[in-house]
Amino acid sequence: MLKGKHLLEPMDFTLEETDEIFATADDIIDNPKKYAHVADGMLMATLFYEPSTRTRLSFEAAMLRLGGQVIGFSEPGSSSVSKGESIADTTKTIGCYADIAVMRHPKEGAPRVAAMNSTIPVINAGDGGHQHPTQTLTDLMTIRTYKGRLENLTVGLCGDLMFGRTVHSLIKALSRYSNIKIVLISPKELVIPEYVRKEVLIKNNIEFKEVRKLEDALPELDVLYMTRVQRERFFNEEDYIRLKDSYILDGAKMKLAKDDMIIMHPLPRVNEIAVEVDDDPRARYFDQMKIGMYVRMALVVKLLGLEA
Repeated sequence: MLKGKHLLEPMDFTLEETDEIFATADDIIDNPKKYAHVADGMLMATLFYEPSTRTRLSFEAAMLRLGGQVIGFSEPGSSSVSKGESIADTTKTIGCYADIAVMRHPKEGAPRVAAMNSTIPVINAGDGGHQHPTQTLTDLMTIRTYKGRLENLTVGLCGDLMFGRTVHSLIKALSRYSNIKIVLISPKELVIPEYVRKEVLIKNNIEFKEVRKLEDALPELDVLYMTRVQRERFFNEEDYIRLKDSYILDGAKMKLAKDDMIIMHPLPRVNEIAVEVDDDPRARYFDQMKIGMYVRMALVVKLLGLEA
């Protein structure tokens, strides 16, 4: 039973609970009218301490499509945070008004502090370079939808593997499924953090390898997960400019890939996927965004214990 739980990192839910979320999301996709009023009279608070388009709007769309309403802020300057209010006090205040809270914060661990001080379920919508569990649920369901399974897959993760919280979360989640092979594709300056390598890949005996060239990895992949090099995570502009175009997936490179490989991306993209690839039937990153809304709808339904 997921009612009243927090979602702070991908491993907070068992595989059975994760499947429960996916089954509910499938049902919402098939029967949207059945869920159109399940959250009538309920409020979601969105606490976004750093910019977001897709995550914030998908959460808001999810709650509104369930019949609920949304309050909150999209930047800390428009809240009492600008006056120095602590996360604990903000969370306690929000708990007086809303039924569920969604938080994005630049500091790792901030949503956990919120959850410790909350009387309502808290969902982590991204904390620094750490975790992004609802994106991970979205990614898993996208793979499940278009590959038909979450086992026996070779998954390539390409781009900024050092700062990419979506990558760290996805690797952690995939480690629970059998016969997963991970291919890490990045410049040497943006390799996967040592704690992910040791505590997730090596500890769980996940087969993995690191390559520098995307072309070398493409022929063996079932899933390619592209990421952007994130300007906001760099300490200086020179390093960002030097590394930002390390990998660009275009039509020519796609000829090296399997006919049934799928391309994913947490978005926003800058120029790491050429626009020409959008028309390739293997491109699933915009489908991925839509699936994300349904996953978040399912998550709200389960955490609030709503019945359709």
